Amino acid sequence: MLTSSGVDHAVIGGVVAVIVFILLCLLIVLGRYLIRHKGTYLTHEAKGSDDAPDADTAIINAEGGHSGAEDKKEYFI
Repeated sequence: MLTSSGVDHAVIGGVVAVIVFILLCLLIVLGRYLIRHKGTYLTHEAKGSDDAPDADTAIINAEGGHSGAEDKKEYFI
């Protein structure tokens, strides 16, 4: 027959096993979420911007570029 000490150890072991199982499940769910939401995004840069000396020239020479790019220039310091 089991003593009360043996029953206590079995209950504690069961509780620890359940907690470990829950933590593993949470790690798996969190890992899948982080893999799916990496934070990468696509940019819509002007075509031909690789060979342009600066950003303004790339926009002016781009296909479908902004028509008034020369009139409005902003420089942030």
